[in-house]
Amino acid sequence: MEANELFKKIKDKYRNQPVNTEDGLKIEFDKDWVHLRTSNTEPIIRIYAESNFATTADNIAKRLMQDIGELM
Repeated sequence: MEANELFKKIKDKYRNQPVNTEDGLKIEFDKDWVHLRTSNTEPIIRIYAESNFATTADNIAKRLMQDIGELM
């Protein structure tokens, strides 16, 4: 599956959240967010998550990794 197709599926899953598609896919959750983007040099998707709490950021990133696994 191409990354763009995967990003469309994830965007649809989180359609009730604010999203930005300028450089990959960024999904906002209140004060937290996750950003997915493809690598320009490797066949991978990088996942960046930010929150006021490290455990929350880790959980958001893990949730998106699980989503990717289920959608592939």
